[in-house]
Amino acid sequence: MSIDRPVPVPKTAVPLGIADPVEQARSELKAALAAIEVKANIPRRVSEAVDVRVAEARESARRNPGAAAAVIAGVAAAVGLSVWAVVRAYAR
Repeated sequence: MSIDRPVPVPKTAVPLGIADPVEQARSELKAALAAIEVKANIPRRVSEAVDVRVAEARESARRNPGAAAAVIAGVAAAVGLSVWAVVRAYAR
């Protein structure tokens, strides 16, 4: 079973079958600029990485809610202990 629609080409790839050298150069330049933009856009990459980690954490919490509650309680205790230590050191 074959599909007659064209296969999508990623923004960072050069499509095959371009015969005109000018069009080929333009296509290569466009792909190179798209690759640079993908690589250099650090806030977007960080945002995507955070989204992936949040999704993983939610899935883990859904699979094992007891462990998620223990992690949350441990983080809360660590933050509380840190605040207490800073205030105690400041008060002395």
